[in-house]
Amino acid sequence: MHQKINFKDWIVFEDEDYLVINKPAYVSTLEDRTGAASILQLATQYFAGCQVCHRLDKETSGALLLSKNSEAYKHANAQFSDRTVEKTYHAVADGIHNLDEERIDFALHVGNSGSRVSRAGKPSTTIVSSLKRYKHHTLIECKPVTGRMHQIRVHMSAIGAPLVADLAYGGKDLYLSAIKKKYKPKFEKEERPLMARVGLHAYSLKFKDLKGKIQDIICPYPKDFQTILNQLEKNL
Repeated sequence: MHQKINFKDWIVFEDEDYLVINKPAYVSTLEDRTGAASILQLATQYFAGCQVCHRLDKETSGALLLSKNSEAYKHANAQFSDRTVEKTYHAVADGIHNLDEERIDFALHVGNSGSRVSRAGKPSTTIVSSLKRYKHHTLIECKPVTGRMHQIRVHMSAIGAPLVADLAYGGKDLYLSAIKKKYKPKFEKEERPLMARVGLHAYSLKFKDLKGKIQDIICPYPKDFQTILNQLEKNL
């Protein structure tokens, strides 16, 4: 039996013009071919005038900005166009990496199913820093300057730091048996990965509201992302 969705529970910030939600993984920002409820559909049921101001991939959790009126939408859209909205993502990457405000500048060609590094592609920039190094993985802060499809995932893969469970771009599933000494899964059961989706979370969003005030909204890690970090921490 599926748990009933309560959109209100996802809201981390709300005023008369904007909503910021902590988007769960596996919910599409806009309607997709599955016909499942999208963020936009759920948001308009909560408040009729809602529009989404940007998108997150279906698998990606975290901070998503929605407007409640047309003036607020135009105001946010202008900030995204001017690249003055600061988006910060946290990602778990395969391997140990020592990154300090490293600028990744690989042009990306965006296709129907994903993106790839290409000199003929569109200019794309991500700033990355290591937050915590574990035994075989690193928690990394990613700040995309541009907003191409799968940009963080492709850029991290391009520098040899693919994200956990990102099989499309060279990442590997993370199993408890690989990080916990003497751990053996039950013989009769096939071991499942610690995380069933790409290890990426939109951690915070910084934008200017209609009154000119800077809003800096943090979205806590969801359970699956926190579980990975807890296990990596325990098994350093």
